[in-house]
Order: sequence, then C-alpha cells, then structure tokens
Amino acid sequence: MCTRRTLAAMLCVFLAACSSSRFGRKFDYSFSRLIVVEGGYVNDPVDRGGETKYGISKRSYPDIDIKNLTLDQAKGIYYKDFWLKTKLDCVRNYEVASKLLDIAVNFGPERAYEIAQRALRSAYRDPHLLDGVEDWDTLVRFANNVPSNEAFLAALRSEQAAAYREIVSRREPMNKFLNVWMNRAYK
Repeated sequence: MCTRRTLAAMLCVFLAACSSSRFGRKFDYSFSRLIVVEGGYVNDPVDRGGETKYGISKRSYPDIDIKNLTLDQAKGIYYKDFWLKTKLDCVRNYEVASKLLDIAVNFGPERAYEIAQRALRSAYRDPHLLDGVEDWDTLVRFANNVPSNEAFLAALRSEQAAAYREIVSRREPMNKFLNVWMNRAYK
C-alpha cells in the first residue's frame, strides 16, 4: 500500500520526467527527489540552520524571507548555488547526480566533495584516488567512468550515512534527526 508521501514522491518524479523547464530534465528530476525530503517550513531550535523552508535556511541565506520563499525561488537557489557549482549538470547518470545534489545540499559543496571522493575511492577500490585534487570537474570525470554506478551509489549512501552519524556523535541533540537522515542517506 502506498503512503501519501510515496505517492507524492512518485508524482514529483513523473512530473520531472515530463518537464521542459529552463533547468533541464536531469535537474528537475533531482530537484523533485530532493524537495520530497526537504519538506516545507520549519523552525526547530535544535537545527543550526534555524528557520528553514524547502531546505533553504536563514543561516545560509540571511537576506531571504524564508517564511515567504516560493518553491520556484528555492529551485533557482538549488540550481545556481548547488547544481552548477558542483558541476552536476555534467554527471551522466540521473541517480548519481540526484544523490550528489542531496549530499551537497545537506552538507555543503565542500563537504559533499569529500564524501563523494571517499565513495569514489571505494567504487574504484583505490585508497589514493583523487588525493590532492579538490575540483568538481575531476570528480565528475571519475564519477562518469565508475566501473559500476550501483557500487558508486551504494558507497555514496554509506558515506552520507557515516557523515550523519558523525554529526550525532559530536552533538547529541541532533540524534532526534538520525532516523530521518538514515532514511535519506539510503534513499
């Protein structure tokens, strides 16, 4: 039996697949998956981001009226500040691009790069892969040539989950988010 959330997610994916927006199908697909987990307006005192809507936080965007932020405005922010900045438009596999966007949004592009780098090392079985390299162009080139997208996705999910556990280990009140984060990581 499908839950409302599952049906909503399926609808988002379907609409993205039919989309012809200015952002492109791959971004629309990734955004539709992302927005299901980011949700609407919250202002949880435990969350360091503070006031947040569609995953856009007041802490990161102090000049934006978060409460009145529209979905289209959030989409534009994600496209400019995350999708393009991390070169995800160049990632060929939709699922890989979508997972990398999710990680970049949740951890920031710099930390997402580290998580993706560890996952690539695992997928390529090379502990020194990308040592000393810190640019998304190179990471995307390797991501597009992994021996197995499924293995790379599994490694990304595992590294994302490990990063969430690390947050909780450093800041106990964040434990209240752990189950949701684990579901997000392995989605």
